[in-house]
Amino acid sequence: MNQNLTVMLNAAQLGDQTARDAILQVVYYELHRMAKQHIRLERGNHTLQATALVNEAYLRLFEGLPIELQNRNQFFGIAATQMRRILVDHARRRKAQKRYAGEQTDSVEPISDTHSLTPEELLTLDTALTEFKRHYPRAGSIVELRFFCGMTEQETADILEISLSTMKREWGFAKVWLYRRLTREP
Repeated sequence: MNQNLTVMLNAAQLGDQTARDAILQVVYYELHRMAKQHIRLERGNHTLQATALVNEAYLRLFEGLPIELQNRNQFFGIAATQMRRILVDHARRRKAQKRYAGEQTDSVEPISDTHSLTPEELLTLDTALTEFKRHYPRAGSIVELRFFCGMTEQETADILEISLSTMKREWGFAKVWLYRRLTREP
């Protein structure tokens, strides 16, 4: 399947609409699982549904500027980043609406893997992760895949084409760095 997806990705990049449609059928389940993980991080009253997140991410992957998608691993890595961006954009809009309505925002709490994030917390995490990813790109990708997409350690290592021990070491480093960044005084 990995080879078939790579062939379909190459054809889709050349404008083959049939290949684009086939890609969605092949990867939909995995993208939907990733989207549900993203949504799980949000408060229970989140207005964005997993299906809408998948559709928006898919459109961003194929409707924007051409992205060279060489294989399955790269496709899912870029999809994870797109989902994160969509949720951050959604959180920014919600925060702006709250500010416009004159509502107070909560202070940021330390974030754990199972914590439901408010829009403010998601924006704070996004800012920290963007800074982290500038200095440590691969470790930042690990955070996106593990925290935002709910991928297992082995799935993450496979997608990034690194050893499991390297993935675990960088995941541990990322968690400590982000925790320190998120809990320091403003």
